[in-house]
Amino acid sequence: MNEKYKEIMSLPHHVSRSRPHMSMIDRAAQFSPFAALMGHDEALDETARLTDSFAEPDEDEKQLLDEKLRMVAEMIEEKPVITVTYFIPDDKKDGGKYVSLADYIKKIDVLNREIITGKNTRIPVDFIVGIGGDIFDGIIY
Repeated sequence: MNEKYKEIMSLPHHVSRSRPHMSMIDRAAQFSPFAALMGHDEALDETARLTDSFAEPDEDEKQLLDEKLRMVAEMIEEKPVITVTYFIPDDKKDGGKYVSLADYIKKIDVLNREIITGKNTRIPVDFIVGIGGDIFDGIIY
């Protein structure tokens, strides 16, 4: 044992009367690594996330989509299941993603230019790129 500290080695451990005893977890937290770049990994992940750009249908495709929507509107009471492929713009960066949804159409909202599916999904008509389903089988365009 070092002679320098011999006289204090036998003293009792000090316990403060004014401050509460710190738990071992809190004491360990004092020595945990500091995250100087907090959020950096998330920012890198967001930058690396790929998005698609919106390819607007040409006039012929738009005309075909309009015709299919008219057919759906005529049969809306029968609730035919159709598959709608549409574009969802990304909230955080340019671009977005294409999604396909199979459901029946509950309503075609002409004023807000959107269709409302049986699952209450609102799809903007301007972002629809494809409509398919059994009701279109056998129809020549």
